[in-house]
Amino acid sequence: MLSEKEILQLLNIKEDSNLEFKKAEESYSFDKLSEYSIALANENGGKLILGITDKLPRQIIGTNAFRDIIKIEKSLYDKLHLRIDVIEKEIQGKRILIFDIPSRPIGKPLEINGKYLMRVGDSLIPMTSEQIQKIHNERILDYSAEICESATIEDLSEEAIEEFRKLWYKKSQNQKLLSLPVQQLLKDAELIYDTKITYAALILLGKKYSLGRYLANSEVIFEYRSREEQIESGKRIDFRDAFFNIYDKIWETINLRNEVEHIQEGLFIRDIPNFNEEVVRESILNAVCHRDYTLPGSTFIKQFPHKLIVENPGGFLPGINPDNIIYEHAPRNRRIAEVFQKCGLVERSGQGADKIFENSISEGKAKPDYSGSDDYKVQLILNGQVKDKQFIRFLEKVSDDKNKVFSIDELLLLDDIREGIPVSDEFKKILENLKSLGIIEVIGRGKGTKYILSHKYYEYINKKGIYTRKRGLENYEKRELILKHLRQNHKATREEINQIFPDLTRDQIYNLLRKLRKDYIIEFISEKGNLGFWQIKK
Repeated sequence: MLSEKEILQLLNIKEDSNLEFKKAEESYSFDKLSEYSIALANENGGKLILGITDKLPRQIIGTNAFRDIIKIEKSLYDKLHLRIDVIEKEIQGKRILIFDIPSRPIGKPLEINGKYLMRVGDSLIPMTSEQIQKIHNERILDYSAEICESATIEDLSEEAIEEFRKLWYKKSQNQKLLSLPVQQLLKDAELIYDTKITYAALILLGKKYSLGRYLANSEVIFEYRSREEQIESGKRIDFRDAFFNIYDKIWETINLRNEVEHIQEGLFIRDIPNFNEEVVRESILNAVCHRDYTLPGSTFIKQFPHKLIVENPGGFLPGINPDNIIYEHAPRNRRIAEVFQKCGLVERSGQGADKIFENSISEGKAKPDYSGSDDYKVQLILNGQVKDKQFIRFLEKVSDDKNKVFSIDELLLLDDIREGIPVSDEFKKILENLKSLGIIEVIGRGKGTKYILSHKYYEYINKKGIYTRKRGLENYEKRELILKHLRQNHKATREEINQIFPDLTRDQIYNLLRKLRKDYIIEFISEKGNLGFWQIKK
């Protein structure tokens, strides 16, 4: 249930697919309420709030609609067969209604009067046939475990099967695998049932001809361009074959144009390739394992001199997004993921995004970027250039000196701090640990708290001046700066003092002024309205 504080916070955010406001001051149409409920349910559920205007800045105006809460809950259930909770609250002395609408069942779009509704802006529109089909496809819990009825074991590549056998043996060290008949090997891996071939078997072991016949979209298309603005690719290869036949070939193709950066470390030189092999291989495995094979598109790998883009059909599964992909693990094609796990290609039948992030950050590169993903594709951008060679060397030195192995959370936080991105207090324990290691420092308190890399870091890279700038002035120095301004200009408005400290919050500046006034050094002279100025006390 939303608290009053949470509701007030919602007044200033945009509506999204899970939130809808209607003023409904006197009344609201039951039919319209039903339609919005269906649309929200089709978009994984959400809240419809009556009594608040829908345009920013929102106002709480209250509503007289649906005074009988029990009756409206029953009416909605009778019509929609959805159990919608209706909560009545009083905010700022005004009544609002919150309709808490659950998500539709997995694989089942909901309709009302023959229409499968969704929201676009302020309007309700029918879903497209593609959107409806995508929801129906959710019923297939694992497409890769389904049977391809027309395929036979003759459609599988002997070369790919033996490569699979070799990898499984290498991981398990089970000698029996080396002598198992092919059919028994594939049965043990759950790639076939009796003589029936799963789509996982076809994708991982299928001959080129057979893939073209039964699953033509199971292919990886490689393109190389020397410039990002280049439209036509300079090199294109269509890899349509058993995945175990093409996995190494894809990496070798990328590695042909894989430039190397040299980092001097004392008398030694360390080479960092633009594209880390483990990162690239993990990205390819993810694309094959998590793509939606019911969609017609292919998996694309687009290489540029300093950038690699891996794009596969099918958006993130429910509950996974670019912000939590490191921590949430759910393969779309579990049977394929389990085979990869048996072969030691992945550590678990989930996602290896943590490896991709960890390796990229520890090599001083930009964080992997999933922001180009949408409902119909997942796009991963890997930036190959090393941004901060000195940062790498510093982390390695700390790791050696402290016998410390950095976790993925620590690396992510350090990268954010280096980039000047604010970090949340939810990582307080990790931040305290980094502080105790002498890697970061804390400036300020409360809402004004910020974190910077430590003096040790800037001393190590011989840029102590940058540390002083980032550290900023101590409070007594800031107060002296205010007094210097007042001595030179005789008085100062609040706006002028804000100009002296553009990086400070309103409260931080107020605390500086309050301290000077409390010590009887300055005073505030009021003028008409809210105007006035500060001056040195006479």
